[in-house]
Parts: sequence; structure tokens; C-alpha cells
Amino acid sequence: MNRRQALVSLAGALTLSDGWTQPATWPQKPIRLIVPYIAGSAPDALARALADKLGPALGQSVVVDNRPGAGGNIGFDAIAKSPNDGYTLGLATSGLGINAHLYRKIPFDVQQDFSFLNLSFDMPHALIVAADSPARSVQDLVAMLKAAPGKYNYSSGGNGTGAHLAAELFKAMAGVRAVHIPYRGAPEIITSVMAGDVSFGFPTLATVIPLAKSGKVRVLGVTSEKRSLTLPEVPTIGETVRDYAVTSWFGLVGPARLPAEVVRRLDQELPRLLADPAFKVSMQAKGTDVVGTGSQDFTAYFKKDLQRWKQAVEASGASVD
Repeated sequence: MNRRQALVSLAGALTLSDGWTQPATWPQKPIRLIVPYIAGSAPDALARALADKLGPALGQSVVVDNRPGAGGNIGFDAIAKSPNDGYTLGLATSGLGINAHLYRKIPFDVQQDFSFLNLSFDMPHALIVAADSPARSVQDLVAMLKAAPGKYNYSSGGNGTGAHLAAELFKAMAGVRAVHIPYRGAPEIITSVMAGDVSFGFPTLATVIPLAKSGKVRVLGVTSEKRSLTLPEVPTIGETVRDYAVTSWFGLVGPARLPAEVVRRLDQELPRLLADPAFKVSMQAKGTDVVGTGSQDFTAYFKKDLQRWKQAVEASGASVD
């Protein structure tokens, strides 16, 4: 028996006697994708779009598992405490960074308990007023608010939501005052503005595009650093309020210390999949920008975003517990 035959014989013996096998290539079974929000929500829709792209590329189904509650903390906690074998991933949102400052106690560490894999989508908010509002620009609204501090009000989907904190950051940076009227959910931001119950609001851009194009609401500005490709005529708020920029992001995460093989595979597949021109155009038409940033850059982005939301939460004075 030569040396090669001896090694093959030894490998066979180890397989039979000790259960030793060559490590399998990931993935070998379906992947669960936890979404910390209800079915039908914007994060849920984006998670399903991501799953539809990722599943065929990996050769395994990616099954969405909705775990809503506690502002996303129930789902975030489920992701953090999942086995770190690559078969449970999750869709994180900017709520992960918000909650770190909004809640005094959360059952996970946002910087230590997650692997940040791919910053997939970015969704700006829109500063809206009623179609018949005297404010026809961001400058007009700022002037109105400064002329009558505390007279005007704005709506949000609840304390500590992205819409609430986008408005509070706007107030702080523009040096204006307005009264916060929290509602029970994001759709009421728009209906309250349209009905004239409040003066302005900051819903996500995706939710107002049809209404803006039909003239039912007026979009004064978008919260992103650059103008929206869907409504290019609408300026950014930063064009009036210097350095103002805030968006709601959505990205793929997993529990901490995922195998390097899993991270490498996702870093290889996701940027390529999300760069598909047709997919990007379809998402932009819905007010969502496709990003596709990989694990290293996403980790750095989250650290910066964590500080930005800290500023917004402190400006609002909001606290959930």
C-alpha cells in the first residue's frame, strides 16, 4: 500500500469509527430570516424581496419568520440569541440603533451581539404638509414655526419611531418649536396631515409617493443626503437646514461570531444580487434605495448611525420605559 492509499484508508476508518466527515459547505438546509415587525409592514416587504433574491443564489429556501413586538426588540433579541451557525439570520432596521438609546434596558448589546452582514436598503422620510398648506417650501415652514413657536404641531407613528425622531432632529437643527402628536401607527401620520389635524409630518417617502404625484399632499423635502430619483424635483431638507440628513435603513444581520464561511458567502452573493439594475429601478420606484454594502462597511456604518440616533433621541427627550 502506497502513502496515498494509506491516507484514504485512514480517512475512511475515521469516518466509520468516529463519525468524522469533511465539513459541509454552507448552506445545507433552509435559512430562517427573522423580521422584528408584523407581516405586511415595510420591513416585512423588504425582507421578502431580499429572501426572493438570496434563496435561489444559495440553493436553499429563505423562510421569513415575523417576530413583532416591543418596538422590534422581541425580534432583535431572537436574532441575537439564535445559534450562530448561519441558519438563522434577521432583518435589522434603524430601530436597532434607536432602541439602544430609547430603552433604558434591552436584553441584548447592539454592538456585541450581532454580526452586521449587508446594509441592503435605505428609505428616506419625507417632510409633508397638506395640499392647501401655506408652506410651499422647507424655508416657508421654518419661517412659520419661528414666527409662532409652539403654535403648530406634527404627527408621528408613536414615541421613538423614525418619523418622530426625524422631526425632532429637524426641530433641533432648524431651531424651531412644534408640538408632537403621537398616533398609533405610521399610516395615521399621512391621514392626520391630509385632514388638517396637524401641520406637518415625516412619514417614509415610499408611503407618500402616490399621494404626492396625485397632489393630495405636498412634499417639501426629503431627509436623505441626495435628492430622490423618484421625486427629483423635491429638494433635500439639508439644502435648507445645513447637515440635516436621516434615513431608515434595513440590513441583513445575524448573531455574533458567525462562521467566516457564512460571512464570506454573503459578502460574495448579496452585493452582486442587489446590484441588479432592474431590481434597483423597481425598488426606487417605491421610494427605496438599494445599497448592498458588505459586512465590513455595514459594521462601520452602524457605529456612526448609533451616534446619530443618540442625538435625535436626546433632542426629543423620548423614553419608552
